[in-house]
Amino acid sequence: MVRIFQPTPILSNSVIELDDNAFNHLVRVLRMREGETLTLFDGSNKITPAIIQQIHKKTLVVQTFDSTVDNRESPLNIHLGQVLSRGEKMEFTIQKSVELGVNTITPLLSERCGVKLDAERLDKKVQQWQKIAQSACEQCGRNIVPTINPIQKLDNWCASLQDYTKLTLHPRAQHGINQLSLPNANVALLIGPEGGLTDAEVNMTTAYQFAEILLGPRILRTETVALTAITALQVKFGDIG
Repeated sequence: MVRIFQPTPILSNSVIELDDNAFNHLVRVLRMREGETLTLFDGSNKITPAIIQQIHKKTLVVQTFDSTVDNRESPLNIHLGQVLSRGEKMEFTIQKSVELGVNTITPLLSERCGVKLDAERLDKKVQQWQKIAQSACEQCGRNIVPTINPIQKLDNWCASLQDYTKLTLHPRAQHGINQLSLPNANVALLIGPEGGLTDAEVNMTTAYQFAEILLGPRILRTETVALTAITALQVKFGDIG
């Protein structure tokens, strides 16, 4: 079944026109025709079956049916703070993090961050990453789209976290995720840049009560470590088993 995200509330048992992104994907990519069925979701944790009623030159109209709640969310609320990585690595991390159940992603700037873009291009990147999160939800079956926050400086993000168990990965750590206990379901996970955090940044995270954890004896790339840590957290505290 084809799943399509719509950014506005979807009304049950109504005739609605889908947005341009849906039109492009359904008509130009998938070559769907009138009479074919699909599933719509709008981020409210509901799904709405629909049938394509009319396809015009630039618009697509569907008939919707009864909406139902379809909860695929993990009991664990993970906020990923990911220092920007180069090329497609950041896109890969966002896509796979969404599939693994992350709820919020904040792109971060640190001293060793290798990405150097002006403010306008960074804003466009955030918009692009939000679309990637939406597409990942279409693929994996989630019906609440994670939020991609505006890019922040590392210290500002660390200072903003309230009521989270705060974790960061470090090879000098003495304990792994299996030794963790959580007072609640909220976890903030910090992943540093390809060159690692500086000593001053590590000391700063310690001052903000981040606990250092170890994933194993091997040093992982930044895009690998995020997904490995999220998976380990979901296995122990979430819904992967």
